[in-house]
Amino acid sequence: MSSLRVALVQLKGQPTKKECIANAAAQVRLAKDKGARLIILPECFNSPYSTAEFAHHAEEIPSGVTSQALAKLAGDLGIYLVGGTYPEREGTKLYNTCPVFGPKGELLCRYRKMHLFDMDIPGQCTFRESDALTAGDQLATFTIGTLKIGLGICYDKRFPELTACYRQLGCDMMIFPSAFDPYTGPLHWDLLGRSRALDNQMFVALVSPARDPTTEYVAYGYSLLCDPWGRVLCRAKESQETIIQDIDLKVCEQIKRQIPILKQKRIDIYQLFTKK
Repeated sequence: MSSLRVALVQLKGQPTKKECIANAAAQVRLAKDKGARLIILPECFNSPYSTAEFAHHAEEIPSGVTSQALAKLAGDLGIYLVGGTYPEREGTKLYNTCPVFGPKGELLCRYRKMHLFDMDIPGQCTFRESDALTAGDQLATFTIGTLKIGLGICYDKRFPELTACYRQLGCDMMIFPSAFDPYTGPLHWDLLGRSRALDNQMFVALVSPARDPTTEYVAYGYSLLCDPWGRVLCRAKESQETIIQDIDLKVCEQIKRQIPILKQKRIDIYQLFTKK
């Protein structure tokens, strides 16, 4: 496999979970019709991004209604579907979780947001995920042909060690469903995506909800896909939009030969490793 067609689906929130799922399914089908094999949904695509609403919208994975709908969709279309994120319930705990479904409708993996978004910029953005959610503690990967892909969620991309651990596991792509805010978005969105791509010589996808100024938490938008050179290959705007891009998987190996930073790390002086 030398190339892969990827779709980043930037969705506008809908009044109900049922309508959110229906909207996502319609856009996924359109992306499949355009040849996309890997299709990615945004963070919290089936619920408001609100600590007060997480428990109300939470469900078990993979037995919940959203998971069942995405699994059937992936199986019917024969695609790899990254289900953005939605609130997951396990016992008494809630997680912000990203599931991935394969072309047979199987659950390939799920990733629980590891770094919870607790931020306070007075007058701009205040949010505390830890008021409602539990942090995950496991990395998650899946493969499409020879391409190994790692998962993070939004705030996770601010922690370069996480993406570096995925690179050590052999990932050539990272996916971050993300709901940045309109204040930090212009400052850091492109910068973080490009930096994680350049630092690790990999493709990086950031997939946001569409911007809706009427909601309690307003997402930034501007979903984008970066290549291993740190270049932005494609970018959405603010509204609901699907962007599709063919990625050349040979680029990762070419860059690793041309600028072999992964081999030149001074592990005699510093080292990074995963504990789990």
